[in-house]
Amino acid sequence: MTFETIKMTGLATLVMSVPALAFAQLSVGDMAGTTEEEIVAKLTASGAEIEEVEIEDGMMEVEYTLDGAEFEVTVDLASGTVTEVEMEDDDEDDDDEDDQG
Repeated sequence: MTFETIKMTGLATLVMSVPALAFAQLSVGDMAGTTEEEIVAKLTASGAEIEEVEIEDGMMEVEYTLDGAEFEVTVDLASGTVTEVEMEDDDEDDDDEDDQG
């Protein structure tokens, strides 16, 4: 193999993997679906493991794990639009530990 062949193979691999990486995570403004089944299917198709689903006041919150990270996504069920995406912080209790004397 020549250096040029190796370079082109690497570039082709990178270009082909970018769409898969972009699909793996929902972003604000994305269309996720208008039913629990559609939204959960979209997330699980990207490799997410659903932890919890809550529906209240026309909004759906889904907590899920993807590639070892925990996320929470909020979807407006009327439009199917993602309105918020949060990456969960595992260190939520660290501030409390600092306050203890």
